[in-house]
Amino acid sequence: MATRLKRDDMVVVIAGKDKGVRGRVLKVIPEFGRVIIEGVNVVKKHRSMRKHGETGIKETEASIDQSNVMLVDPGTDKPTRVRMGEDKDGKKVRIAVKSGTVLDG
Repeated sequence: MATRLKRDDMVVVIAGKDKGVRGRVLKVIPEFGRVIIEGVNVVKKHRSMRKHGETGIKETEASIDQSNVMLVDPGTDKPTRVRMGEDKDGKKVRIAVKSGTVLDG
């Protein structure tokens, strides 16, 4: 399944423990259908001195499934689905379904 999310997109979580939280996409992992979002699904990782040179507990974002997030429409500032379309030059662009706003460009 092709992802319609890109890095630095603003999204809102629609399912899971962080439901309702907005964040920026840090990384898209298309081969697994997952995304990493800033401030969402934060987990603690224990670091050892031997392997990493520093010790302690580090908090980092873990990935979540892309079906659990929706893109925020820049026109209405609400979650929206995304469809693919073409602009005047025949180039592929992403379009917000709710408002018809072109997201790329």
